Amino acid sequence: MSKVNLDDLKIYNKFDPENMLAHIKELPMQCEQAWQAAMDFNLPPHYANVDKVVILGMGGSAIGGDLVKSLAQAELKVPVIVHRDYGLPACVDVRTLLIASSYSGNTEETLSAFEAALGAGYKKLVITTGGKLKELADYDKIPVFKIEYRSQPRAALGFSFLPALCFMQKLGFISDKTADVAETVQLLGQLSSRLDEKSPVKRNPAKQLARRLYGRLSVIFGAGITAAVAQRWKTQINENSKAWSFYEVFPELNHNATVGFPLPKEIASRTRVVMLRSPGFNDRIKLRYEVTAELLKQAGVAYETVDSEGKSPLAQMMGLIMMGDFMSYYLAMLYKVDPTPVKAIDYLKERLAQG
Repeated sequence: MSKVNLDDLKIYNKFDPENMLAHIKELPMQCEQAWQAAMDFNLPPHYANVDKVVILGMGGSAIGGDLVKSLAQAELKVPVIVHRDYGLPACVDVRTLLIASSYSGNTEETLSAFEAALGAGYKKLVITTGGKLKELADYDKIPVFKIEYRSQPRAALGFSFLPALCFMQKLGFISDKTADVAETVQLLGQLSSRLDEKSPVKRNPAKQLARRLYGRLSVIFGAGITAAVAQRWKTQINENSKAWSFYEVFPELNHNATVGFPLPKEIASRTRVVMLRSPGFNDRIKLRYEVTAELLKQAGVAYETVDSEGKSPLAQMMGLIMMGDFMSYYLAMLYKVDPTPVKAIDYLKERLAQG
């Protein structure tokens, strides 16, 4: 076990000089401000005349699209496709709403896809703080939802997710989520107080879970509305904690990953599975969680379940996300690493620029 005492408030200034913790605690404020700004945004009404939505993005900017798709897939009147790559998928045509989401506005893959769409008759929308993406959009008079919040892209989740969700509502693709957003903001405020650095380990489930994941390979399981949340947990552990992590999704994982639990034994014994669960799952998925837990136990793999809070699916998703954000932050403290910089990504971008 790490010798770092998570109840010692001095460690947060020591290992978190850029104050990532503040951004995590500001998630409820982000959601509230982002939703209101999106409601006030002038979205062209003819954008509703589409038969699909394609969201271009990478990393922390793309996860908002995944969350929209995961949350609203049961009621979406048009399919939502999240495109993480260069160029455009072949399905894009004049009946497509193309949303380019890049916090910096300079994401190489997103720019490649967006530039391929310029000059074509697609309906286009941009979500960004600025950069080349905004320059291109402004030149072509494409609507831009400008993010005013400053942080690492992954720490601005409220502004990559809530506006995209709001636009789906304004175009008539999903039902009104205003009440769900209000519940979400309230729940996140309560969770922030319960999970922040001043809450001691004995009463803080995020600190407790971070201690159990310290020194282990973490694998996150999700299903339905928690599938994209599991992906978010995985990427937050990667970027905040600077640690290996993976995620799997029910029911697919029961058709392959389940068979691989036992081997190699050395890795199985050092792995901890976290299963994210919602009361809204259907009975068959709930049973899969139970049986999968039995199989993990038989294979000697440590596991636990984290249940969502809140009434609406949106509140449940965002509550679990806040739990994962805090947990990955405390895991960074245990590893004695600064959660903010992503030096490996910066290095990769430099090498790509040279190429």
